[in-house]
Order: sequence, then structure tokens, then C-alpha cells
Amino acid sequence: MSPLATRSERPSGAAVAATLAAGLGVLALAMAQVMSAASKSFTTAMQSLGNLWMPGAAGIGPYSGKETVALVVWLASWALLHRLFHTQELSISRFGTFALILVGIATTLLWPPVTELFVHH
Repeated sequence: MSPLATRSERPSGAAVAATLAAGLGVLALAMAQVMSAASKSFTTAMQSLGNLWMPGAAGIGPYSGKETVALVVWLASWALLHRLFHTQELSISRFGTFALILVGIATTLLWPPVTELFVHH
């Protein structure tokens, strides 16, 4: 395939894979945040995960682990979805809408009134 390929010559599957993976990564970050708010042991696990590889992780606390979870989900889902979709012609608008819904769910999970539903008092 030539580097100057037109839209009709290049399947949309790779773009769909990247878009969905981004939505899944954002959702994973939100879920890690909610789970950390709900469980002290999960918070400790997130801190330990970040400490495994991130320089200065102790300075940012469990956020380092939450970012690690998001990074792993994003990269793993991108690799898997790319492998599945890269040769297919898929609806970018349909899958883009689904990715935006994932981001909307993630944003809603991080909204304090919703997050509080998961926190045990």
C-alpha cells in the first residue's frame, strides 16, 4: 500500500481499534479510581504496582498504580483490537460514538455523587 493511499484504499479498522482502546483506557483509569476510593487494600495495591516500575511513584501515591492500570489496558486493548480489526472496513462514527460513551461512563464514575455510592462509610 502506498504511503499516499486514499481513504478508500485504507481500511478503517486500525483507526477504530485506536479509538476504542483510548476509551477503554480512560474507563480503566476511572474504575481504578473508584475501586481505590472504595477499598484501602486496593489503594495499597495501586501504590505497590506503581512502585514496581515508576521512578518517584512514592511521591504521587496510588495514582502511579492507577495510571499503570490505565496504560496496560490501553496498550493491551489497542494491540488486540488492532489485530482483530486492522484489515476491516468499520463504521468510524458508530465505534467513535461507542468510545465517547465509554468516556462518558468514566466521567460519570468520577463525579463525586456517583463515586460516593461505592465508598463504604
